Amino acid sequence: MKIQTDKIILLVGLMGSGKTSVGRKLAQKLGLPFVDADSEIEKAAGLNLVEVLKCFGTEEYRAGEARVMKRLLNGKPCVLASGGGSFVCEQTRDLAKQKAITVWLKADADLLCKRTAGRKRRPFLDGFDNELKKHIESYIKEEYPYYSKADIVVESKDEHVADTATRVVEALDNFLNE
Repeated sequence: MKIQTDKIILLVGLMGSGKTSVGRKLAQKLGLPFVDADSEIEKAAGLNLVEVLKCFGTEEYRAGEARVMKRLLNGKPCVLASGGGSFVCEQTRDLAKQKAITVWLKADADLLCKRTAGRKRRPFLDGFDNELKKHIESYIKEEYPYYSKADIVVESKDEHVADTATRVVEALDNFLNE
């Protein structure tokens, strides 16, 4: 299915919500390129995300993330998987409102725990395996108010990635034809 828009399709949500896996499948379905903001941050820094956070700290990590998101949001139409916390940045949200259709992949704490447990590339969960759910619930409380500003909300479920991507396509189609 082709979605007729000259805007970027920006996927937002917490780590483990499916932004990258759903984004790849969504891009395939829409015939658009896929871009992963976390990969772009790693390329820009020459380090993996955990190393970037350890070397530069949270504040500089977020500043670098905002710079990368600004560059990507000023790019050509694509499906863009944002970094987990990037939509919290007001500058990124404002630019996304102009340049993108934002889709929040909303997931509950149990699903996020299931998907992130034991993953070593999750910089903001590094070392929290024993208290993972508590930390994820804290992120939900802090960040979901920002994600709720997205144009579209799609529930991320424990289902095949293609099924979630299909539901995102349907939500995009409904949004664009309102």
